[in-house]
Order: sequence, then C-alpha cells, then structure tokens
Amino acid sequence: MIKIKQTIVVEGKYDKSKLSSFIDATIITTEGFDIFRDKEKLALLRRLARQDGIIVLTDSDRAGCLIRSHIAGAIPPQQITHVYIPDVFGKEHRKEKPSAEGKLGVEGLSSQVLLEAFQKAGIAVVNSPEREKAGRPVTKGDLMELGFAGGENSHLLRLNLQKKLGLPGRLNTNGLLRVLNQLYTYEEFLSVAQQMSAEKN
Repeated sequence: MIKIKQTIVVEGKYDKSKLSSFIDATIITTEGFDIFRDKEKLALLRRLARQDGIIVLTDSDRAGCLIRSHIAGAIPPQQITHVYIPDVFGKEHRKEKPSAEGKLGVEGLSSQVLLEAFQKAGIAVVNSPEREKAGRPVTKGDLMELGFAGGENSHLLRLNLQKKLGLPGRLNTNGLLRVLNQLYTYEEFLSVAQQMSAEKN
C-alpha cells in the first residue's frame, strides 16, 4: 500500500475504489459535475488544499477537463498538484460500451499506469509511511463512544458535528474519519464533541 499525504480528488466512486486498492490517502469524489453546485464540498477541498495540498486526478475526456478547470479556478495553484492520465482507448469492464470519446477513465487504467502518472507529476509513490501527525488519531471507536456512529441518533449527531466543523453533510462515517484526521488533532475533535454535549444538556 502506498501512502500519500495530500488529499486526492477524483470524479466518481469507481475511481475512488480503484485508487483505494493500492493507495492509502484521503480520496474525495466530485460526483461528476455535482462539484459545480456543491459549495460545501468545494469549501472542504479549499480547507484540505490549505492543510496539505490536493491532487487532482480526473479522466482525460472533455468532462474531466471541465471538472479539473473548475477546481483549479477555485483553489490557489500552489496548493494543487495536477496528475494527468494518458489517453488509452477502450471500455471499462462494468460498462456495456465505451465512453463518448472512447477513452478509459481512471477506473479503467492499471495501477501501474496510474502510479507512473503520479510519478510524472512529481509525487513520491513509495511504500514507506510518511511522518504521522503528532498525537493519536481519531478512531471509529472514538466516534462510537461519543455517539457519532453505531447509535440510534448517530446520523443526526454526525450531521450536527459536520455542520459545526463546516464539513459537507454528505460524508459517510469513514469519509468523516479521514477528514477529521486530516484537519484536526484528536484533542481538537474531543473539545468540539464535549462542547456539543454541553450544549445539548
């Protein structure tokens, strides 16, 4: 598994699934053109970009270029690394026919081709883990213990937490965990959780 510190931005869930099979990183999807309307997600990308920078990896077709341009127009260039995939013609296994332009997207490329694209962009793709953020990470156990996962009202509590932290409401538990560990220390997270608990009582 290759560890990458920056958040990787891809178009859809199949792209995310492909990368997750060999890369350990926070991966955010644009849900295609939804990023043009989703102000919360764009605000999250800005925060992640300020923190460690982001990597934009979209398909090489027209849609991918439009999505890339939209993100590039919203975030300072020094906070973005652009990774470009080569034009490879073919059809993804899950699709009945090729895309409009006949090119394979991120999900259809081999991990080797994708790793080479990362290397060409100057991103270190090594198996050695990067320096971890000081202190212990927030875990799924913490979320459960504080009621943000596994409980009757967990979804509502999670939504309140995400709202308080200015995060998109559409993050699932694993996505929230990734973003919390990217942007906050355990102590900062605990402080917000305790504050929420005090406000409720």
